[in-house]
Amino acid sequence: MASTPPVSRYPARAPDAPGLPARRAALRLLDAVLRRGDPLEIALHGASQGIVDRADRALVHAIAAETLRHLPDLDALIDSATRNRLPDDAKARMVLRIALVQALVLGTPPHAAIATALPLVDGGPRKLVHGVFGTLMRGTATLPAVPALLPEVAARWAEQWGEAMPEAAAKAFVVRPPVDVTLRDPTETAMWAERLGGESLAPGHVRLPAHDAITELPGFDDGAWWVQDIAASIPARLLGTGEGRHVLDLCAAPGGKTMQLAAAGWSVTAIDQSAKRLTRLSDNLARVDLSASVVTADLRDWAPEAPADAVLLDAPCTATGIYRRHPDVLHRIGPRQIAELAELQAALLIRAADWVKPGGTLVYATCSLEQAEGEAQITRFLAENHAFTIAPPEAEELPQGVTATAEGWVRTLPLPLADKGGTDGFFIARMVRH
Repeated sequence: MASTPPVSRYPARAPDAPGLPARRAALRLLDAVLRRGDPLEIALHGASQGIVDRADRALVHAIAAETLRHLPDLDALIDSATRNRLPDDAKARMVLRIALVQALVLGTPPHAAIATALPLVDGGPRKLVHGVFGTLMRGTATLPAVPALLPEVAARWAEQWGEAMPEAAAKAFVVRPPVDVTLRDPTETAMWAERLGGESLAPGHVRLPAHDAITELPGFDDGAWWVQDIAASIPARLLGTGEGRHVLDLCAAPGGKTMQLAAAGWSVTAIDQSAKRLTRLSDNLARVDLSASVVTADLRDWAPEAPADAVLLDAPCTATGIYRRHPDVLHRIGPRQIAELAELQAALLIRAADWVKPGGTLVYATCSLEQAEGEAQITRFLAENHAFTIAPPEAEELPQGVTATAEGWVRTLPLPLADKGGTDGFFIARMVRH
């Protein structure tokens, strides 16, 4: 006689309501960024485990990214509707942020936003969350047209750049960044600008109108171009044509600058310590039918067999210059991280300088809006390395709207090209070894 299966002491968990797994994943993702300091793009994979549908994964990313973009303003709304301020790390506050950003930014109907938010409280103060959300919705809550920067970020940037800079940065925060592409053949700039329906701001560049299906555009499958912010293209532009000379592209992945240099006739050795990112670089080179020697190595341990004609060091940095695309950086980066990365940059810059031939060129770049990673770095380097001098760029070497500073280097901030969609924040210095 067959035995009767034992009855579980615990009731089976009810299946998740539609849309709830994505909201639960968004909660995990925000916790990873705000509590652990993980980069949003890296934490997304772990937070979205079990979510297969691409649209649902995109929703997870959108909820988290827009929550981070509007966090100070979301918190101001929540605080306006609570008698006692919720702790910053309270789950009720995080769940309210998620519900509000869906209703006020992503266009989710309020009833759906709160229905998928309440289960996230997990037996906590559901009544409080429901009441605060209802109060704000009945009061026709809105978010400011220009999101507020985190106070500590605004203060740091104002101290470095003046009060106008954080104001411009806040305005740029809410504008969808444009899509820039770099052309494999700069002589075809006019043709590709017409075919892609875009505008060129420099030879070999086209700025596209808003477009989501990038891989479906003409020329992508043929490898005629690749996506690269116009500011990110400046470091390689400052090295000009290679004519077969040798260049070291340090911290090269995912390969935008490597492709630029190869297309410009340089013999490129691309070095990065991430094998995974170098696989992507190799795939990108194959798509555009360009070649480079690819090396997986930590620059603190590696050295070339002989000095090169040119070295491009796109140094590891805080990436605060790409905050528009990655709003999590403003929540993860502070004085400690800036100081740590500045120390690493200084060490890499000294090593890279030894790998430049006499008469050769060294380009240093960071996608950071922190002077410690740009201006201060090069000022100190030049004071200690008299074999190098700044080689200021000529106007024709730079995109429209970008100019060299009085010191001879390039700094892109949110102000230039604001009327055309802006640029990422970059610092670039070109130096010649005597």
